[in-house]
Amino acid sequence: METTEGPGRRTKVRRLPQRAVYDRAVIEQILDEGLVCHVGIVEDGQPFIIPMTYVRIGEQIVVHGAKASRLLRSLAAGVETCIGVTLVDGLVLARSAFHHSMNYRAVVLFGTGAPLEDPQAKLDALRLLTERLTPGRWALIRTPTERELQQTLVVAVAIQEASAKIRTGPPKDDEEDYALPIWAGVLPLRMAASAPVADPRLAPDIAVPTHLAHWEKRQ
Repeated sequence: METTEGPGRRTKVRRLPQRAVYDRAVIEQILDEGLVCHVGIVEDGQPFIIPMTYVRIGEQIVVHGAKASRLLRSLAAGVETCIGVTLVDGLVLARSAFHHSMNYRAVVLFGTGAPLEDPQAKLDALRLLTERLTPGRWALIRTPTERELQQTLVVAVAIQEASAKIRTGPPKDDEEDYALPIWAGVLPLRMAASAPVADPRLAPDIAVPTHLAHWEKRQ
């Protein structure tokens, strides 16, 4: 993965380069806070992108799905992929339409995938994914059967290059626009969980587990 030593050819930020971050710790922090990545490949000359849940395990991004998935089969075969993760932190409201923006943290990375064939490795990856989304969940649920594991394709994408792009702070208007009588600033945004909604077929004596009642997205 790229570090403070500099970007790779494909991950160098050219548009607004002052927002670029190549520090590995910052990149990993963004990846670990995100819940959904967009995985893209080019196959038979046609690009396509699919959103997926993921977990970072060391220098790899791990995704999973049905063995019938065209995207996953391509990743497992070693097709190079580009993966993006974006966190939106606020709406930046300027005095002019032109300077409206967002405060965000985004990562773009390139890598190649390989399937996790060992059943225990697959199970461990699925456990880590589940625990990342809902810490404490794995201990309460039925774990996958051997047949379910066989029907599931788990692919680890080795991160070869990565960079982050970050915007923070207030709007940046043209100097002459600061005198306009228009409110400007930032509307902060964050992900928050609402009260859990029970399955209609749930037995009435089963309470909401603590890990959901007090769920907070890890920062």
